[in-house]
Amino acid sequence: MPNSMENKHVAVFAFPFGTHFMPLLNLVLKLAQAAPNCSFSFICTQKSNATHFNRPHIPNNIKAYSISDGIPMSHAQLANHPIEKVNLFLKTGPQNLQKGILLAEADIEKRVTCIIADAFVASSLLVAQSLNVPWIAFWPPMSCSLSLYFYIDLIRDLARRAGNITLDFLPGLSNFRVEDMPQDLLIVGERETVFSRTLASLAKVLPQAKAVVMNFFEELDPPLFVQDMRSKLQSLLYVVPLPSSLLPPSDIDSSGCLSWLDTKSSKSVAYVCFGTVVAPPPHELVTVAEALEESGFPFLWSLMEGLMDLLPNGFLERTKVRGKVVSWAPQSQVLAHDSSGVFVSNCGANSVTESVCGGVPMICRPFFGDQGVAGRLVEDVWEIGVVMEGKVFTKNGLLKSLNLILAQEEGKRIRDNALKVKQTVQDATRPEGQAARDLKTLIEIISTTS
Repeated sequence: MPNSMENKHVAVFAFPFGTHFMPLLNLVLKLAQAAPNCSFSFICTQKSNATHFNRPHIPNNIKAYSISDGIPMSHAQLANHPIEKVNLFLKTGPQNLQKGILLAEADIEKRVTCIIADAFVASSLLVAQSLNVPWIAFWPPMSCSLSLYFYIDLIRDLARRAGNITLDFLPGLSNFRVEDMPQDLLIVGERETVFSRTLASLAKVLPQAKAVVMNFFEELDPPLFVQDMRSKLQSLLYVVPLPSSLLPPSDIDSSGCLSWLDTKSSKSVAYVCFGTVVAPPPHELVTVAEALEESGFPFLWSLMEGLMDLLPNGFLERTKVRGKVVSWAPQSQVLAHDSSGVFVSNCGANSVTESVCGGVPMICRPFFGDQGVAGRLVEDVWEIGVVMEGKVFTKNGLLKSLNLILAQEEGKRIRDNALKVKQTVQDATRPEGQAARDLKTLIEIISTTS
């Protein structure tokens, strides 16, 4: 295997938005470790590369190359809206991606022999076809959300005619509802954007991939869903997305979260974090603070620094004995800590993965994208948590959910299910498991390219 990888050069195209970048980088880190003689060129925008490659422990066979973000220098205001940033980047098309390949090939003096791309960078398929090399698509969102893209016409039709009904035609996912769908999937007609058109095209694009790589655990996905996807794709591989930190050990607890958790009882702490992309509106942040204060439970809240001023007057002082509010927390380590008893989350795919790995039940408040799908899986498929009623925070609603999971006998089933899911994940990561075989298959696909 090492010799067969000697002249291989894999171009990797990341989607520089949301939390898509890190899962793809983690996959490439696994591949680079398994195939040290293979070169990996990670191609993305300058801003994303600067953020994520300014870290230790990046092996020598991974190099970053920057391409345009599509934002005109004289029209920076066009990119104030998050979706407009996505549209501008996608509009740059395959020509922009090709420039990244030319940079990489000139630098390491090896032609590209394979392309791995975030599925949302769908135009990378055209680049692969022009180079006559295999195209491998990576799926960072919740794995089950992939089904929606293959049934998009039927879903859109039902959403228009019948409103919020159950999507009982989805194999293995019959309890999904229209309200769980990523809103960009439902955009049609004059409101359609470059992004929504890209999403709508995936059912035609992904079957052309040599393999589609899921960032999750096959053992947690409904078998009928997996079977249906396998019937539509050339190859479906699951590569275990174990939480990994690119931080040196000295920085992992720089905020003091882990040492603070060491002082708390087992499964007693409510960990609260909504990620770095979208935050609840100010009145909901106040509601969360009021519920945490009234609950009496110890809590650790990772809250972006710019939002601290929105907390109620005196909240930090009144709760400092049993609460800790920080601007950043080492999330995967926090969720792996024995003191963490529940995760109040936006249900982003990375957060869900880290929560199931830690065996921590969830309280979900979805915002956008596949977060509604994730909430449905948490509540109705795995039964390891609850979704806030109406998908908004209310003081009574959050208090009820915290009490259910942290204190009440009624919540024991949820707590037990979370531990069962954790065990399933641990079993899935064994060297003889399916995920290890899928990683080996992926490496074989890369190594056998001409």
